[in-house]
Amino acid sequence: MGRRIMIVGNGELPQGIADFIDLSDTVIRFNDCRSLGSGGSRTDVVAVCNTGRPGREMAEETGWRNSDGVRRASAIWSVRDPAKFSEMEPDIRARWPELTDFCADYTAGFAAIAEQTGKSHTVIPRGVHERLDCALQAYSPAPYVCPSTGLFAIAHVLESLNGDDDEVAITGFGHQGWNGHPFAAEKQLVEALTHQGRLTRISPTSIFSASEGA
Repeated sequence: MGRRIMIVGNGELPQGIADFIDLSDTVIRFNDCRSLGSGGSRTDVVAVCNTGRPGREMAEETGWRNSDGVRRASAIWSVRDPAKFSEMEPDIRARWPELTDFCADYTAGFAAIAEQTGKSHTVIPRGVHERLDCALQAYSPAPYVCPSTGLFAIAHVLESLNGDDDEVAITGFGHQGWNGHPFAAEKQLVEALTHQGRLTRISPTSIFSASEGA
């Protein structure tokens, strides 16, 4: 039997999923870990958007590093490659002039937090971003700024972390939010990965089935 790698978004979660999540071998949450509580407590990785205002607030304010999810985690993933976003900045400023600090980089702050708290720190490689952009084009997205933090994490796990016998499961992904992310195309890409058997989307039915089989 392989591992279950559970990727928990900050969207709506099925009722009764907390124990199911906590029994996973690896649990990945995002940013402020709003999924804690109804989505269980186990947290192995916190994946963060390490540029822009959210990145600054997390990296520079003590509240984030002392929060339950971050304290429990053994790893922090910075999902945005700093060099890639530096190269993107002129185009982003031209298309979306209101995003004045979107590419401001706080990766060093997250690396420092990881070092101070005994965690590993990983920057997801720019190639993951570039391959996601190519994959998303199949679904004709409107112009967008960048993929979501959740999609970066899914792609990184599928490319680099799961073995042949592992199950990569997701829950709490509503594919809604900030209009700078191509959520409609992301939803279609995730559905395609699910149909290919590369992802499992956890629903109340799948929780019941897993419990019955235990």
